[in-house]
Amino acid sequence: MKKTKSFLTDKIFVICNTLFMILFVLVTLYPVLNTIAISFNDGVDAVRGGIHLLPRKFTLKNYITVFHQQNIVTGAYISVARTVIGTLFALAANALLAFIVSRKRFLFKAQLSFFWVITMYVNGGMIPVLLLYKNLHLTNSFWVYVIPGMISAFNMLVLRTYMQGIPDSLEESAQLDGAGYMTIFTRIVSPLCKPVYATVALFVAVYQWNSWFDAMLYNRMNSKYTTLQYELMKLLSSVMQQSGSATSISTVNVATVTPTSVRAAATVVTMLPIICLYPFLQRYFVTGLTIGGVKE
Repeated sequence: MKKTKSFLTDKIFVICNTLFMILFVLVTLYPVLNTIAISFNDGVDAVRGGIHLLPRKFTLKNYITVFHQQNIVTGAYISVARTVIGTLFALAANALLAFIVSRKRFLFKAQLSFFWVITMYVNGGMIPVLLLYKNLHLTNSFWVYVIPGMISAFNMLVLRTYMQGIPDSLEESAQLDGAGYMTIFTRIVSPLCKPVYATVALFVAVYQWNSWFDAMLYNRMNSKYTTLQYELMKLLSSVMQQSGSATSISTVNVATVTPTSVRAAATVVTMLPIICLYPFLQRYFVTGLTIGGVKE
């Protein structure tokens, strides 16, 4: 009788949990699917509302408007380049720093960690930073997207905390075999840090891909270093300014665009690469890889 009651309780829990997860997935996916539907719908018709999961008047005009934007190809190329190069450089720099300050024999690890924490709350301000980058010849160049973002106090502290959880026995065993710190970092620590590396890489990649303010601030006068996000921002601004004339166009046999439809198309273009990247990284979001690595 007791086993039957326990089985019934477990079954009810599984059913309720499944229903809750299905509801959660629907609530999470609906805004994305709704945005995709609006992006494929005629702009003026989309203003009427009532579009949920499927477009009412299918058209590619919104995407044509987005991809016909001047410098959009150059911006896409620069965005991909800064995302790939910036992520690799940032991950390598932060991982090396985190490895150094996570070593128990490093004398100044507490002082350096405290210094980096301060930089998370205090900065020099926009104008001093702009003047500094200008004096360093970083403005009007591609490297202004990469070099300033190589070191992040938050990412470094995340990596350091994870590395501190790796058993010291692994490092001591490698040192007994004659391994140096670089060998320990590349062959022992880094393979065990794949989950946190993937997490930090995703953080940096999302930031690099979505960033547009630095392009406007540092490379505004140089179109060959523009970014996709900056070009989409300019497109949305221009469409918003012309929204009055755009919404007054007749919809008879004519596909038109509005700020709502172009914004939806730009949103899809923006989020698609990150959505495609995430499945390759999410499998590394697993902790406890060091469990069982050392037999005490």
